[in-house]
Order: sequence, then structure tokens, then C-alpha cells
Amino acid sequence: MIPIKVAGSDLGKLAGESRSPAATALQYLQPGALNLTALPPLSLYIHFPWCVRKCPYCDFNSHEAKGALPEKEYLDAVRLDLEQSLPMIWGRKIHTIFIGGGTPSLMSAAGLDRLMSDVRTLLPLALDAEITMEANPGTFEAERFKSYRDSGINRLSIGIQSFNGNHLKALGRIHDEAEALRAVEIARSTFDNFNLDLMFALPGQTLDEARRDLQTALSFAPPHLSMYHLTMEPNTVFAKYPPTLPDDDTSADMQDMILEATASAGYQHYEVSAYAQSGRQAKHNLNYWQFGDYLGIGAGAHSKISFPHRVLRQARYKQPGSFIEAAKRGNPVQEEHEIARGDMGFEFMLNALRLTEGFDPNLFGERTGMSISAITKALNEAEGKGLLYRDHKLIKPTELGQRFLNDLQEMFLGS
Repeated sequence: MIPIKVAGSDLGKLAGESRSPAATALQYLQPGALNLTALPPLSLYIHFPWCVRKCPYCDFNSHEAKGALPEKEYLDAVRLDLEQSLPMIWGRKIHTIFIGGGTPSLMSAAGLDRLMSDVRTLLPLALDAEITMEANPGTFEAERFKSYRDSGINRLSIGIQSFNGNHLKALGRIHDEAEALRAVEIARSTFDNFNLDLMFALPGQTLDEARRDLQTALSFAPPHLSMYHLTMEPNTVFAKYPPTLPDDDTSADMQDMILEATASAGYQHYEVSAYAQSGRQAKHNLNYWQFGDYLGIGAGAHSKISFPHRVLRQARYKQPGSFIEAAKRGNPVQEEHEIARGDMGFEFMLNALRLTEGFDPNLFGERTGMSISAITKALNEAEGKGLLYRDHKLIKPTELGQRFLNDLQEMFLGS
């Protein structure tokens, strides 16, 4: 946590703004401005936008690789993006890094080494920084992953999704069951810390098949598991041509099975979709859920950056070519806005309510610059409906609240 000084250089004056520090300060101190007494922890997200093939359920900013990737040109643009972002975060330490996509494991070993070198040159990293990279089992090469580790990656997140060949085909994945098993073996022998992504409620999936997927994953004793319910996201192939999915009762049975099996194996269910061995929670994701700050660089990346009297959100250009050209021109940010004071309570609770063990009420004030009284009405209503537990030290969703999390979160809209 970094104490905030109310001085011109600390007011978050962005590169390219024409306001003077005095004028900026005057704007921030108007009625309705926030009052953060300290800045939250800061993470770095780096987006690599290409993949081998777009999966029919995927709504992430990913683009099928056609021909040779413009890796050097893209990494040049990412460095420019980072350099142009430095005035917003000057002097702040990076606690976690996450390289996501797309399929970052399509990056060459030399490219990843160059990327990490650029980051270390431009940013102060915490000595114990968690540095995660996403990987697709269809791209695993043992020697390349050893090179990734040597470049500084200390945590791998593997998109397994299923160990069942038929379900992998239905999901449009580029790997088969054998490649999935091999990927986990390589990860386990190369990295001390890794995560396995699995999905359930897949097209045609039975409860027994979901159980076998989970048992296979647990047999590797991964430090961390992410278990996602397949959803039909807008603007995906599955949304346009929906497959036949398990009914709600079967999906609920799968969820109950997952909770029981992971608990029996010694995993803590600490976030809606996340299960971890003791001390192995994903620090990067925890920072999101605790409404920490993150700088997102690369095509389509999103940022949330706090200043003494405002919180800023940004989004980069999504198309890789457009992002590269915008970075060369000096501003890869396509959209930018401040979070309105009236939306701050909802934005905080949208994230924090995902934590099954809840949060200290003081965290609300630390991260929003507002009093917890701003959401008292919604808290009372949620507590009255049995969706929320709270006392002077803790606010957390009840078991019922976890089951109906969307309904619980929506109660804080406009609070």
C-alpha cells in the first residue's frame, strides 16, 4: 500500500492531458469526488491476442493466427504501450503479472524473454511477484516451457477444459485427451505452481463424466483448480448455434459434486470458480476480486487505475493491427472513463462478493474512498433475504447468496 500525497504529480495526470496540475486538483476536489487515503496493490495484465483456432464458446479478444505472427512488431507495440502508461503508475510496485490471451504459449521463447526483459526494465517488480502465463495443451513443448520458466514465469495456467476427447471436440479445442494429459505432466515437472482450467455442464456431459474429469485433474494434485460452468456468451458460435446442454438439475448436481470432491481432496473453495491448496490462491485474481488496481497492456486489454480522488477505467484497441498502429501514434487507449461515484458501490461488490470467505468492511472504504454507509440499504436488504452475512469484521455471501450470486450482486446496482 502506498500513501497518497495530494500533489500535482500524484493526481494521476495522464500523458497527453492539457490541464495544469492545479486545474486538475481543483476538478478532483469538487463535491462528489472520492477520497482514497492509500492506493491499492497494482497488478499488470499483458494480452497476447492470437490463437490457433477460435473456440465456439469463447468471447475473449482472440484472433486466429493466419500465417506467421507479427511477434516482434506486436512486442514493440506492447513496450510502447507500457512506456506511454508509466505516468499513471509512476513509482508504484507491480505485485503480480498475468500474460493472457488468446494463446500466449504461441509466443517464441525469445519473444517471451524479450517481453519479460522489457517489463523488468520499465517497472519495479515485487521480489515475490507472481508471474502467470496461460497455455494451451495443443502448444506444449517441454524445452520451450523450460525457457519460459527461465525467463521468469513462475506459474502456469493450463486451459485443459476436459480430459474427455468427445467433449474436447464439441468445445472446438485443438488438443485431444492424450495432449491434455501430457501437458499436465510437463507443467508439473517444470513448474512448482500451476493451475488447471476445467469446464463443466458441457454439451452432452453426464454427471459421471464431469466426475471423471475432476478426478483426473485431482490425480495430478494441482496447486490450483478453476472450475467454470459453460455459458452461452453473446457473439459466439455457441450463442448462434446453441448445443444441447445438461439441464439445471444436472448442472446443480455437478456443482455439488465439485464442492464435495475438492473439499475432500483438501482444496479451499475461496472464490466462485476457484479452488486452491493451502497458500496457493491466485494472487493476481485475488487482487481483482478485492478491487485492486491493474494496468492492462496489449490489444483489447482493460485497466483499472486509482488516483487520490478518482478511479479510471481504460480499454485498448481490440484488433491487433489497430492496436499496433495506435501504439505507434502514441495512444493505444480506445476508451477511457472515470467510475462514477454512484457506480462505485456496485463495482466493488460485483467483485468482492465472488470471495466465498467475504471481506473486511474496512476494505470498502480503502478501495472506493467512500463510507460503507453508502451501501447500507442494499446490505440490509440482502441480509434480510438471507443472501448475506455481516458483522463489524466481515461481510460475506451466505451459501444461498453464493447460489444466487447474480441476484445478490444486482441488489447493489445504483447503491
